[in-house]
Amino acid sequence: MNEICVAIADDHLLFRKGVIHSLSPYKEIRFVLEAGTGDELLSGLSSTPVQVVLMDLKMPDKDGMETTKILSRDYPGIKVLIVSMQEDERFVHHLMENGAHGYLLKNSSPEEIVRAITEVIDKGYYLNEFVKRILLRTTGQKQKGLPALEMDLELSDREKKILQLICMEFTAQEIAQKMELSSRTVEAIKDRLMDRFGAKNTAGLVFFAVRHQLID
Repeated sequence: MNEICVAIADDHLLFRKGVIHSLSPYKEIRFVLEAGTGDELLSGLSSTPVQVVLMDLKMPDKDGMETTKILSRDYPGIKVLIVSMQEDERFVHHLMENGAHGYLLKNSSPEEIVRAITEVIDKGYYLNEFVKRILLRTTGQKQKGLPALEMDLELSDREKKILQLICMEFTAQEIAQKMELSSRTVEAIKDRLMDRFGAKNTAGLVFFAVRHQLID
């Protein structure tokens, strides 16, 4: 695997340095940017190419939630992994529906953080057991304020199959091979579903699909 350029945004210096040190044995990961606030991160991104951001929630100036939304809008190619002490499922729902690609707790092992970084690059999202438990608890619940009767949740057989394979963590190229389609067609269908359901990225699409029982 090619080297992955990573940024970390957290206002606790010791935590930042601890994460960087703990991941130093993994040569596929290279930290290229550190920030103590959302504003510092956004400023640094203007001159430093980054593929993945490890993002804390509670920071001065712009917090992690606001910064994630800005990254989703202005830097859609950057994958955002939230790394937080907050176990409240409301944070998970809000962030996964507004641009985050995964949600980790701060007691996660270095191995899990590396796995999350590589998976968001390969597959577009990372769902660990913590997030999956939240999804299972809330399966079938509609988003707050969502006019369910006005949203068409019906899928064609091809859309449903592609969505199911996305949720099973297959890449677009792997799905294309399985369904004898071009990768471009798979990506186009995925993009159309994201637009239709208001998902910011692949992680948001998976989150929506599981919550609304769109797959078997």
